[in-house]
Amino acid sequence: MQNIMQSGPRKGAPMSKWKTAVKVVRGATLEAAMRQSGGRATAIDFTGAGGDKTWIGTVTMQPSGITGAHSHGRHEVAIYITGGRLELRWGDRLEYAAVVGPGDFAYFEPHVPHQERNPSDKEAATYLAIRSDNERIVVGLDAAPVSHPETMFEN
Repeated sequence: MQNIMQSGPRKGAPMSKWKTAVKVVRGATLEAAMRQSGGRATAIDFTGAGGDKTWIGTVTMQPSGITGAHSHGRHEVAIYITGGRLELRWGDRLEYAAVVGPGDFAYFEPHVPHQERNPSDKEAATYLAIRSDNERIVVGLDAAPVSHPETMFEN
C-alpha cells in the first residue's frame, strides 16, 4: 500500500497516537499501480476470511450529513468511496482530516476515534464499508473537536 502526500507534524505540536491511524489510498495511485503490475494491485491488506469474520456493506450519507465521533472498537475498518465526497476526521479531538472521493480507499486501525461528514449540501456520498468482524460495534465518543484539523492527505 502506498500513502501519498502525507503531511508532517506541525512544529511544536505533540504527535497524537492516532495521527497515522488512518491511511488513504487514492484511486489514481491504485490505477497506476495496476497498470505497472499488469492489472492487479492491493489497496489495503485486510485480515479475516468468510462471512463470520467480515462485515461488508454499503453506506449512503445524505447531503450535509455528519456522524458523531465514534470508533468501532477492536475492528479494522476499510471504506471505498463510490460516489460523492467525504471528509474524514480522526484523533482524540478529531484533529486530523482527509477528504476522499470516488475511487479512493481509507483504512482505520482498531479503536481509532473518527467521524465522517458529507461536505456537499446537494449530493449524497456513497461508499462500501468493510469491517474485520460482523459484530455491530460502534462506540460513541464525547470528543471536543478542534476548529481546524490538520490535513493529512492532499488530493
